[in-house]
Amino acid sequence: MTIHLSRLDDNAPVRDAEVSLLLRGATHPATAMADGGYAVATPDLALPGTAAVRIEVTAGGTRQDLEGTLQPAAAAASTDDRGGSRQFGWWILNFAVCIGFLWLWQRRKRHDPDEEPQG
Repeated sequence: MTIHLSRLDDNAPVRDAEVSLLLRGATHPATAMADGGYAVATPDLALPGTAAVRIEVTAGGTRQDLEGTLQPAAAAASTDDRGGSRQFGWWILNFAVCIGFLWLWQRRKRHDPDEEPQG
């Protein structure tokens, strides 16, 4: 899990803080990353079901607790490629419609009765 914290007054990232994650009754310390975020790696994140989460942040002598709920993403469905072939079919249909429109437009310009030869 990656956690990005920012200050309310200037939206600057919170750096040099002690961050820990309380999940399923266990406390997991977060490690600071180069981009200003914090990372937590624990097998508890992969467990099924919803869980209460508390992020404890201590910075500059003040402590703040952020509470929420962790809802794991649903398991991926089958990995068939119907979406890819469906998307390809739509592209083919769009190209066919565009080519048909251009062909009709060009044909109309050739046989336009308003542009009869003068002579």
